[in-house]
Amino acid sequence: MPKNWMYLKVCTSYITRQGLKSLANSLSPLKRTKSAISVHVGAKHLGDKLLVSPKDFAPNASPVQLWLLARKFISGRLMRLAAIFVLSLTFVACSGTSQNLSNPISSPAATETTNRESAQKVVALTPLTADIIYQLEPTKIVGVTGSKIISNDPRFKGITTVSGEQTPPNLEKIVALKPDFAVGAAGFHDKTMERLQQLAIKTLLTQVKSWKALEELTVNLARSLNADPEPLLKRYQTFLADIPQGDYSTLILVSRQPILSPNQASWAGDFLQQFKLKNLAAQLQGTSPLRGYVTLSPEKILQANPEIILLVETGDKILEKFKSDSFWNQLQAVKNNRVYVFDYYGLVNPGSIDSIEKACSQLKQILETKS
Repeated sequence: MPKNWMYLKVCTSYITRQGLKSLANSLSPLKRTKSAISVHVGAKHLGDKLLVSPKDFAPNASPVQLWLLARKFISGRLMRLAAIFVLSLTFVACSGTSQNLSNPISSPAATETTNRESAQKVVALTPLTADIIYQLEPTKIVGVTGSKIISNDPRFKGITTVSGEQTPPNLEKIVALKPDFAVGAAGFHDKTMERLQQLAIKTLLTQVKSWKALEELTVNLARSLNADPEPLLKRYQTFLADIPQGDYSTLILVSRQPILSPNQASWAGDFLQQFKLKNLAAQLQGTSPLRGYVTLSPEKILQANPEIILLVETGDKILEKFKSDSFWNQLQAVKNNRVYVFDYYGLVNPGSIDSIEKACSQLKQILETKS
């Protein structure tokens, strides 16, 4: 089959409702490939756009964008005519330079499909966004995640839980709440957000990897709720006030097998930077499957020999396990009793505003002791 005809068949198959099913059977290169469709209609980016994966599809975005544009301005009876118009342009578009369409364009803090209308009923799928939304406008939150940090917070009693600690969001529960705005975490709730977008519910995908991203998220949520972000922004600044001086070499260890440490492209890495601590893993690149983290060997830790070690407790008694390793007692941080255990929420995962404040206070105390 000629290349252009293959792409034509791809485009044609997509337009029909059964296209994705027939496509897998008719195009052998794509038979075993999983497709994912993500529709983003955020006016703040490139207008209406459709992002299609897998990469095997390979046409430029233009014909798909044109199809969405046609759909936007015509009625159902004229849809076929619009499809023919798009297909007539596909031959040209498909012959251009291909590009990867699997990753949506996003800001450091969020990918959004919101407009300027104030949201009235909001579902928050992360504890941090639930906390921020509650503090901005407590009457508008109607659904929350079932994470431990939310379940233990009395403020959220009586608010519908739409997901479990380790289970994905329940779409039926969310839809039953009739929200006009839903907020989730990029990389975790993408599929849920896609479904909600198809139901004309505004969405926001967040990714908080820095203090700046936290502030941007707060401003974005406040804008969507028609609320004032300034009180929260000012509170954030108090967390970073009166930090004791000390450019001490530091390592954060979040797990033992493998030994993972956050570099500068993570919330924890940026956290250390805010406190002017020298993160020994900041510039390291590793093979960790977790973006923003590197895998360290005992030899590398001994070579770095940090003055301060921060361990992240996730319920597996990480300190006791490290104590059983032969290299542990050779570290100067261990010899000088400068090993400190932190909660997962606050240092590694922002979790909530209170968790962030607690981590900041704990780190200030450590620096006061060190100085």
